[in-house]
Amino acid sequence: MKARDRHRSRGAWIGGALLALVAGATPAVAAPSDSVPGASGAGPNGSLVLVLDSSGSMADDDGTGRTRMESARAAVGTVVDGLPDGYPTGLRVYGADRARGCTDTRLVRPVRGLDRTAVKRAVAAVKPRGDTPIGLSLRKAAEDLPRPSGGAIGTRTILLVSDGEDNCGAPPPCEVAEQLGKEGVGLRIDTVGFQVEGAAREQLECVAVAGNGRYYDAPDAESLARQLQRASQLSADGYRFRGERIAGTATSAGAPVLGPGQYLDTIGPGEKRYYAVDLDAVSTVDFSATAVPQPGAAVDTFDAMRTSIAYGTDSSCGSETARFSQKEGATPLTSAIARIPAARGKGKGICDRAGRYWLVVERESKKGSDAARWPLELVHGVEAPLKKGVTPAQSRPEYGKGSEDAVLPSGDPRDIRGGTGFNDAEEIGRGVWRDRILPAQTLWYKVPAGWGQQVRYDVEFANEPTVERGGSTYSYGATQLFTPARFPLTGGGEFSPTTLYSGRPTAIRMGGVPVAWTNRYEYGSQVRPVHAGGDFYISVTLGARAADIAENPQIGVVLRVSVLGDELAGPEHNAPAAAEETGRKAGRTADEKADKKGNSIRVEDSGGTGGAGWTGIAAAAGAGAVVVVIAGLVFVRGRRGRAAQTTRGSA
Repeated sequence: MKARDRHRSRGAWIGGALLALVAGATPAVAAPSDSVPGASGAGPNGSLVLVLDSSGSMADDDGTGRTRMESARAAVGTVVDGLPDGYPTGLRVYGADRARGCTDTRLVRPVRGLDRTAVKRAVAAVKPRGDTPIGLSLRKAAEDLPRPSGGAIGTRTILLVSDGEDNCGAPPPCEVAEQLGKEGVGLRIDTVGFQVEGAAREQLECVAVAGNGRYYDAPDAESLARQLQRASQLSADGYRFRGERIAGTATSAGAPVLGPGQYLDTIGPGEKRYYAVDLDAVSTVDFSATAVPQPGAAVDTFDAMRTSIAYGTDSSCGSETARFSQKEGATPLTSAIARIPAARGKGKGICDRAGRYWLVVERESKKGSDAARWPLELVHGVEAPLKKGVTPAQSRPEYGKGSEDAVLPSGDPRDIRGGTGFNDAEEIGRGVWRDRILPAQTLWYKVPAGWGQQVRYDVEFANEPTVERGGSTYSYGATQLFTPARFPLTGGGEFSPTTLYSGRPTAIRMGGVPVAWTNRYEYGSQVRPVHAGGDFYISVTLGARAADIAENPQIGVVLRVSVLGDELAGPEHNAPAAAEETGRKAGRTADEKADKKGNSIRVEDSGGTGGAGWTGIAAAAGAGAVVVVIAGLVFVRGRRGRAAQTTRGSA
């Protein structure tokens, strides 16, 4: 049977498996950890101000026998009920105090820890009366939002709901949004057009694009509640950052010197950022950069993030480029590069020398793309060579049992909640997992895999009821698999990372080759990075245009995950299976985490240093937790009270 025929034949069972998902309860959103040093993001540092149109037209009938304002009140109530406890939320209105007046905008509820009753009471008291000063209200709303404390990075969201265009003229709403969008990191303006068309819709779309956000169309009261929920939850679920704040330079001169660890910076359109590192002649060195634009912000298919390593004044040690490859809206974008010294017995090149190198990040943006500065999360890792006399196992460049035809777990799915990024990725093992995702959102999971093991998984998007629209509307679903050092894997032609999504069931298959030390000397981009065990990361994305397709605020998604192969005790040739008392035997955190029926058993301990990147490894080493299996790299992780040795390496 051909591959495309196999895919068609699976459609029926995918649809059946996802029917139960749609009816399932939405899992609670995982709270960020406040105990993590350097952690920041939308959770502890984000905020939201609703800007509600209270002009005279909001007193009109919305077609259901209720006024537009009555429907808006109900929708706002649904929004605040769905926001996390304590999430900083405020309310601003315009056109509520005077029959005429272009300065009629007022902060009804300051941005502070969420008080659901108070916000609902404030909305209930608003009476539609006057004009529509959108531009002035946006400027004031930006002042309402508190700045993140201590230099942290957070998402500050203005959520504008309007049933018409600005009728005051000054200041022009699009110009205000563009100015605000360029002023700082983390501000987004989402707009919801309630029963608008023509010039009013065009203006609200312009405000959203200029303000790093998204426009949501709401032709009726039901869609108004749905789109407001999506926009507000996307704000509250923003990427949780972690790292030490630094400032890269525009040239190599004066660049900050980095040690192994995790860092935070920002980058603007067309910019290069340089960071200096001092390297020896024998260690593998890796560098990854994750750019986090506002979800759904305007991007072009060919907008790119490039990482490279430079030596001396004019020598390049290679570069890697990541592109969005779609223009529905921005998602997190990761590029990674490695300096891997030549194998023993082979000639040494200029980039195998000891000395000062520079890690470089470059952002490329097309005209019309998001002009805001993007947060950058940087990870720099150093991996020592094998001890003298150790013969590594052969490379594993083939997918083998982990090909697209691999048989994956079945059974009842278990509810989980994916993380917002690498730092709070939800740990899962072998099994079937169920989650829900917003349009323009990316969810994150991590799967432990050791020497000789490979990660193989499917992502299935649910059969969802769709809104009534003329013609066919398509969005996309996507997934990415990353190594422990955050190198994105391409699938090597065996897998495709995206699929079209129209509300009907669809699936993506993805996986990596087995972990082997000598994979680092292979040329394939899907093989070379898979040369050390640890936590592999899975990202799942739903395209922004799905907001115009699905009737439910969130869309169901199922992950079927396997970790194939016995875990070996080390990278050496003829290494035995890892002993149970010191490591994970035969996929200890994966296959043995399934019950006799094949149902999932969740990995209970997602703490420790496993998800903290190189910064976590350095901290573990300082605490005496490192065990020397590969010099300077292997660390001990506690799991269910057992000591478990896991090798963590660069890629």
